[in-house]
Amino acid sequence: MKAVNYILGLAFLMTVSLSCKKDSYTDISLVDSGVTPAKLSVLFTITQDNTGMVTITPNGEGGTIYDIYFGDGTTNPTSIQSGSSAIHKYAEGNYTVRVVAHGITGKTAEMTKALTVAFRAPENLVVTIAKDAVNGFKVNVTATALYETFFKVYFSDVVNEVPISFLEGETISHIYTVPGTYTIKVIALSGGAATTTYTQTITISGQIKLPVTFDDPGYDYSVIDFGGNVTIDATDPLNGSNKIKKTTKPAGSQTWAGTTIGTAAGFASPVPLTATQTQMTMRVYSPAAGIHVRLKIEDHNNGAISVETEAITTVANTWETLIFDFAFPASGTPAINLANTYDKASVFFDFGNAGSGKVFLWDDIKFSATNAYPALVLPLNFENTGIPYTWLDFAGGVASVINNPQSSGINTSTRVGKMIKFAGQVYGGSSIALYSPIGFTAALHTMKMKVYSPRVGAKVLLKVENLTNGGISFEKEVLTTTANAWEQLTFDYTGINIANSYQKITIIFDNGIMGDGSANFTFLFDDITLN
Repeated sequence: MKAVNYILGLAFLMTVSLSCKKDSYTDISLVDSGVTPAKLSVLFTITQDNTGMVTITPNGEGGTIYDIYFGDGTTNPTSIQSGSSAIHKYAEGNYTVRVVAHGITGKTAEMTKALTVAFRAPENLVVTIAKDAVNGFKVNVTATALYETFFKVYFSDVVNEVPISFLEGETISHIYTVPGTYTIKVIALSGGAATTTYTQTITISGQIKLPVTFDDPGYDYSVIDFGGNVTIDATDPLNGSNKIKKTTKPAGSQTWAGTTIGTAAGFASPVPLTATQTQMTMRVYSPAAGIHVRLKIEDHNNGAISVETEAITTVANTWETLIFDFAFPASGTPAINLANTYDKASVFFDFGNAGSGKVFLWDDIKFSATNAYPALVLPLNFENTGIPYTWLDFAGGVASVINNPQSSGINTSTRVGKMIKFAGQVYGGSSIALYSPIGFTAALHTMKMKVYSPRVGAKVLLKVENLTNGGISFEKEVLTTTANAWEQLTFDYTGINIANSYQKITIIFDNGIMGDGSANFTFLFDDITLN
């Protein structure tokens, strides 16, 4: 190539010489006077995309052809015309580029120049580190950046860790084996020495299991709200060292608004229900007494497999332990099936009512291994101190369970019910919910109750109704015949529709008369039975 160029150049000069002086064919003085290339220089232009592409542009006086030796081990040089450029791809590093300039007569000159190829550090590095929605020990990592060629990630849970390399668009998953706090490091590489690093500290917690206390940092106490509920971490108002959950049921939230305890994965192991162990307990701090709290347990893999039951708060603005017995499911919900797996739980405060801004505190969800709290069923005699007799008072009636102050005659039991009728409404009374419907049959439809009345002729109304539909009810009213002594009253429910479910008992003393809270409106009652 160079020889051809030199010959063409000489031919051109000879033609010019002949045209100027036709009678002389031996004057080549112009060729002889050609100068050696001088004042050589070279310009390097490096692309800023980390490809290693370098544009080399030589320049000088008297040079017509330039040979470029790239200095990176490339065997042959590249020759270019004056005014042109050569493009060459380098790896990151330091090089010595040699340029040889050829003049028109074949005279040469050369120069060398140092070239440094340094890749640009990755920019705009964005790393996403997310815990898996089901497995609390699993994290997923993705990354994007400009000028990167690939990424490396360190999960910092082993000694002498070998990083995992991945590309943009890939997701790298990692499962930790031990709860703890870890620093995840992601390095974006540019293909050379230039890198960009991102670190993020995460806490890996174990999957929750019963009992759930919210105090152990080794467990993931995340919750999932639905229907409008809002739940946050909080501190016990009566014990600053006790961690709890605080749930608000805002105005406009659904009647079924609730909160799943833990993540969608539920408990690490199923609730160990048996034929004689069917209860769970939960401490609740409620703004009012008489609020229905529902607890639902289900299979975290199949929400259609579930059982749910309810308890009712009995006090306001203080802690109490509610008992949930799944042997007595809420009306209209499936019965317990011990062959099923129940490993996920959700709690519903003020179930059945739309949100109004009420705030509930809750803690210590436990499985009752001994079924220490017998079911609240008929006969209702108030003798078991382990049962929380939950009364729902209304319109001035206030019911409670006390030690028997009138142990005599037909009733010498230790504990009895007491109702005081205060000013409010003439129908003031109180209700209590049973764990299972009353077993009325065609032949079994008479209710009895022992009563201690301050006077003869006081009206006593005993009403049974459906737990969730007050329109399904039946009631009977009788008069007391004895003053200041125990007597047994009989309520004949002939005509009751035994196809209905009656799970709630309501008692009203002196129905139709306004109470005043005095001894004259204080009644004792006990031993409510179906006969």
